[in-house]
Amino acid sequence: MTQVSSIGTYLPCWGSTLRRQAGDDEDVLTLAVEAGKAALEGSGTAERVILVSRELPLLEGGNSAVLLAGLGLGPELEVSERLGGAPAALDALSSARPRTLVIGADLEPAGAAAVLTSDAGLPVRATARLTRSLPVRTRDAAGNVHDYGDPRLLRERGLLASVAAAGVEKAVAVAGADRKQAASLCAGTPPELPTLGASSPFFALASLAQDGTIGTLLAIEQASLTGVLVETATVQVNRRELPARPVPKGEYTPGAEIPISLAAYDRAFEPKLRWEAARHPGSDELDFPPRYRVGQDGSLSSEYTLVPLPRTGTVYTGVTVHVPVPGLRTPYSLVIVELDGVGVRALVKVTGTEPGTVDIGDRGRMVLRRVAVRSGVPDYGYAFEPEEA
Repeated sequence: MTQVSSIGTYLPCWGSTLRRQAGDDEDVLTLAVEAGKAALEGSGTAERVILVSRELPLLEGGNSAVLLAGLGLGPELEVSERLGGAPAALDALSSARPRTLVIGADLEPAGAAAVLTSDAGLPVRATARLTRSLPVRTRDAAGNVHDYGDPRLLRERGLLASVAAAGVEKAVAVAGADRKQAASLCAGTPPELPTLGASSPFFALASLAQDGTIGTLLAIEQASLTGVLVETATVQVNRRELPARPVPKGEYTPGAEIPISLAAYDRAFEPKLRWEAARHPGSDELDFPPRYRVGQDGSLSSEYTLVPLPRTGTVYTGVTVHVPVPGLRTPYSLVIVELDGVGVRALVKVTGTEPGTVDIGDRGRMVLRRVAVRSGVPDYGYAFEPEEA
């Protein structure tokens, strides 16, 4: 049996109430970080992380370092990246040890949800698991997707046959199925879920926990099924689900691919992804980005410590760029943000709102986003999300 202490959810602000869409600067990792930080908020820390998705940015090279840095967790933690949908995510949760952060993230529709386990909390007990083969949708080594496209076959030989074979009684929620199919398998009205993939069982768990509903939660994908019994207990649920809005209009400009220097990427990784500044011995001032200093006597100070920076601040000044830039959607806004209480200003892009809508004096927070893709490598940094977003 697994016990859950907190749940965090995240939905991008773009799209509609029925289907969210990731922004130009969002991917599975940035969605996972937002949901993971929501789950960790006020609930201590995690000792290991499991990320479940079918859309991992790097299948070779791994995503663990970016994930841990964005979550503010130590680089020594164990990270497991799993390819899978709703059943895989629920399997990961039902077998997780205490103090494990399990995250599910999806792009179509977009959303992420995370669950933190502990020694006490909401009990989740595995009750059913069935793995059957019905490859209606497949993806080959080159990334090409093949969809057999027979919804009746998927329903009759996949969904209904798996439920019957598992001997599962009426559930209270079904993840991985659309609203109509979920309603046909549930007793009463199941919660409406914004995603259909790895994050969907955790969105369902959040709704059940908030409603105090007891019963079976099913996670289904093609012909595979996992079921857990959800009991009742106090659990913290933190939702970062902004109201949906249309995607801003803009244009992409074709151009030469931006090259990457992996040596420079490595040097900048820790301060950029962990949002840290340099403090030199005997000085209270912080340098961001971190850099060496030359003293009045001409000596070079290269020994400094990295200090975490605040994630909130105020817009000092800003500009909206309308000139086309290869590889970026224009227009877009840049701001200089004065971080709270440290005397540091940072130049960052604006995210989560339409270009040109942020003014001097606006408050907001720094959020991890994908700033570019260079030579096929996703490059991450921080952007400013205004409070009014």
